[in-house]
Amino acid sequence: MLENLVIDGQTIKPGERKKIFLRIAALYDYTDISIPIEVIRGKVDGPILFISAAIHGDEINGVEIVKRVLKRVSVDKLKGTLIAIPIVNVFGFNNLSRYLPDRRDLNRSFPGQKNGSLASRLASIFMKEIVNKCTHGIDLHTGAVHRTNLPQIRACLDNATTKTLAKAFGVPVVIDSSLRDGSLREAARRKGIPMLLFEGGEALRFEESIIRSGVKGCISTMRSIGLLPKLKQTELKTEQKTFIANDSYWVRAPHSGSFLVNKHIGARVYKGDVLAKISDPFGESIHQVEADKDGIIIGMTKIPLVSCGDAMFHIATFTNTKKVRQAIELYDELI
Repeated sequence: MLENLVIDGQTIKPGERKKIFLRIAALYDYTDISIPIEVIRGKVDGPILFISAAIHGDEINGVEIVKRVLKRVSVDKLKGTLIAIPIVNVFGFNNLSRYLPDRRDLNRSFPGQKNGSLASRLASIFMKEIVNKCTHGIDLHTGAVHRTNLPQIRACLDNATTKTLAKAFGVPVVIDSSLRDGSLREAARRKGIPMLLFEGGEALRFEESIIRSGVKGCISTMRSIGLLPKLKQTELKTEQKTFIANDSYWVRAPHSGSFLVNKHIGARVYKGDVLAKISDPFGESIHQVEADKDGIIIGMTKIPLVSCGDAMFHIATFTNTKKVRQAIELYDELI
């Protein structure tokens, strides 16, 4: 028999769909700040997946991804439970900021402490009420302000289950990403919970192609773990090939100035390719920005002004860069 699920003292029974507002703290004027959560429980037992967005408050593509996933999922379809959290860092979201009011990064504050800083307390509550009750997790992110990312999955691929999930998500590029101290992924891993981090687009934007990519990946992952029914053979479209990067590196500005780009996100580049040209205010004293190795541009700055040493292009390397580029082109057509 299925057990009742309890979040913040509220019971969600099998076959029930419920919205919960998880109280975190209050503003100076005593206005309560709460995390919006929607729980959908199937009538049949199965995995418990959380999908979270806006841990960094200005990374909002994930907010729309969660909204659309919720529209596509019903109690009758689920074999297990979906816990959807469209906005984790409500403080940052309301202030168009990556951070919390204490200037801390929530994704460097896990697993948190109940008597710690605001960030630490929020992290502690999120772990207790959400993560600890789940079997799998997906966390949705974008690039930082004035940076954009190719749709990609970052995960610890030394775990076989996580590697399978990363491929099931279905984006062409997967990065075997080491864990950062204080990250949600690290905290989940310590609990034995396989988890993916989706990156796509830039902060403070709704980007349709990125949103569709995230929705498609979340639904695909839900099918993979048995939370949703697998597609019938007749419903399957062209198989999406996924490639795991060997490594990645940042190309930094060799000089200060303004620049024009020659290569864009998702482009295939070769060692020595000119990615951009930096010049002075007169259009003179030109400095070329070159690729150090062959690869695919998976991230880049969006503001055309740099100081010497600024990160400009994030390039992932692969065994067969040509096939990766072909997979990205096919993926763009399908999305």
